[in-house]
Amino acid sequence: MTAFAQHDHSNHQNQNSGSKADTTAKAPVTNGSSQQQLAQMLSAYYNIKNALVTGDAASAASNADQFLRTANAIDYKVISEGNVTILSKDAGKISSTKDLNKQRQYFADLSSNMATVAKSLKLSSQPIYLQYCPMKKASWLSSEKQIRNPYYGSSMLTCGEVTETF
Repeated sequence: MTAFAQHDHSNHQNQNSGSKADTTAKAPVTNGSSQQQLAQMLSAYYNIKNALVTGDAASAASNADQFLRTANAIDYKVISEGNVTILSKDAGKISSTKDLNKQRQYFADLSSNMATVAKSLKLSSQPIYLQYCPMKKASWLSSEKQIRNPYYGSSMLTCGEVTETF
């Protein structure tokens, strides 16, 4: 376990206060095009995360726009209209600002809601790692076990832990 005593994180707060995705599970997706839509949405999410890891606000906004387009094209039989609306609202907040700190705040909501969806649907044939930052008190999804923290980027790149794998 990694010690974080050398950092003062008393001013970090979890500002995850948005709408929540519906936890009602849908049947696993077997339709090829539906699975492809989900994979594209997950890929767009990972691109937002990676942009936040590197501190690239313009790329995060652009990738959030791509996430919006992908999410809004998903059949409501795959993900409920309510969940698509919530995910789109979260991504829309990220795409509407170039302020990296605000994008990271909004990403906490998007990540929480994506985790809810990932728990109930098979978004990928590859493992999805739910990772958690104790300083931010927020989670995110990753395609790799290695921690690359989107909330603090290079200042605390490896702060976090894998808490679940889907």
